[in-house]
Amino acid sequence: MFKIKKRVEFSPEENKMRSASDTLNASQVFNSRKSSNLKFLLKKRFDWMNEFINKSDVGIEVGSGAGFAKYFIKNRNLKLTDLSNDSHLDFKNIDAQNTNFKDSSFDYVIASNMLHHVPFPMKFFREMNRILKKDGKLIIFEPYSSVLLQLVTLVMKHEGFDFTVNVWDEKNPKSDEKDVWAGNIAVPNLIFDDKEKFEEKMGNYFNIKYEKLTECFIFLNSGGVTSKTFCIPMNNFFMNILNLIDSILVKIFPSFFCLGRRLVLIKKN
Repeated sequence: MFKIKKRVEFSPEENKMRSASDTLNASQVFNSRKSSNLKFLLKKRFDWMNEFINKSDVGIEVGSGAGFAKYFIKNRNLKLTDLSNDSHLDFKNIDAQNTNFKDSSFDYVIASNMLHHVPFPMKFFREMNRILKKDGKLIIFEPYSSVLLQLVTLVMKHEGFDFTVNVWDEKNPKSDEKDVWAGNIAVPNLIFDDKEKFEEKMGNYFNIKYEKLTECFIFLNSGGVTSKTFCIPMNNFFMNILNLIDSILVKIFPSFFCLGRRLVLIKKN
């Protein structure tokens, strides 16, 4: 992974995104007529997950944010959780590092764009292993810190990145423990790029069943998911063209253009 800088942090005051981390505003924008770009992006982010979820499965989403998963996941047994008390959540004030759910409760857990906010990833993975049933699935979508995403981060100052952290260490947090919206977008790359290290640290907990790199301009032109910024409104025809361009760029030049990663981990024990 090419690193423009190894460590970059920003204060909330430097953030150039609008309505930063405002889940209520994000829901209102999503339900407005101006959200076609965002709906296209979110459909791409969640639709693929349905291939790994059976009709009778019972599951949760951790770190649900504005709760967009409920519009795209076809399983009726999905429940939304987050470390907040927002009214749309089925389970409120749930810390994904210590959920207090019973052992082997769920067939699947969705973690979409939340792992890079988790202060201690190892605690998170152990907790997911504990609450999943045997052969249960941890379905993940996360940023991919390509050159382009690092550049965008440096311009927008929305979330920082720190490639110097030890993601497997359980003493030092990878993001601010006092700010649930603080994020380190280098974390997913530090966890999943080195497959030998992943096997060493996670081999007793999970196997990687599925992995795919995805997204570029459909994200940049979405207007933002929870926090907001400028975008050029497009209908589905033009968004599909943009998505095709993305697939070509990500396949040929992933280290420069790729902005997202899909993963499915299977519980081992």
